Amino acid sequence: MNQEYSGSGDPAKSLELLWGLQPRPTRGPKPALTVDAIVEAALKLADAEGLAAMSMRRVADELGVGAMTLYRYVPGKGELIDVMLDTVYGELPRREVDGDWRARLDEVARENRRLYLNHPWLLQVATSRPPLGPNLMAKYEYELRSIEGIGLTDVEMDAAIALVNGYVHGAVRSAVEAAQVIQRSGITDKQWWLAHEPLLEKIGDAAKFPLASRVGSTVGQEFDAPYDSEHSFEFGLARVLDGIAALLRSR
Repeated sequence: MNQEYSGSGDPAKSLELLWGLQPRPTRGPKPALTVDAIVEAALKLADAEGLAAMSMRRVADELGVGAMTLYRYVPGKGELIDVMLDTVYGELPRREVDGDWRARLDEVARENRRLYLNHPWLLQVATSRPPLGPNLMAKYEYELRSIEGIGLTDVEMDAAIALVNGYVHGAVRSAVEAAQVIQRSGITDKQWWLAHEPLLEKIGDAAKFPLASRVGSTVGQEFDAPYDSEHSFEFGLARVLDGIAALLRSR
């Protein structure tokens, strides 16, 4: 995956776009475009083809205008990505669930997972310098609220949210990459393994690799594949939440 970075443009320009702080012209012709229309076209491209395909020129072509026209509204790709991120964060339902902190944090994880699966290009954006838009702030507020008052310090609350979101990011990346391999190769994992089974039988040595042979065979029989993204996600998320629960019990 080609890597992009949030905050790679002009931070002041990004914040103006995110919070609608751009000065509005008081005279002259009516604007032919809007920032929202540009972002919508960019999202359509990114969802379909990934961020590498989402250039300012491609977005302009989608809108039927010249590339230079876009720069009257959005300074460049860096600022556009910042607004795209905040826009999709606004899709999160931020649903209030019944139950304790574990149920609430579980919902946080699942909402983020669904967002990544709906917009796989999110995995291509490093967000160590996050776009501080209204939807990101609302997302962070909602996530923190899921563990407010359970006995964690403010620093631990931030770290717990980062832990869960980091786990989801890694788990979804594996699932998306597995799906892309199937899509691009045109064959399923089962078909791939069956095609290579004669070779695997020649090089497989159960006496030399007893654990790998036993566990690999068991997993293959269980999932009809060497990997199951749903099982891996559920298992890992439960263990992450177990770790936070253990910390709380130790207090």
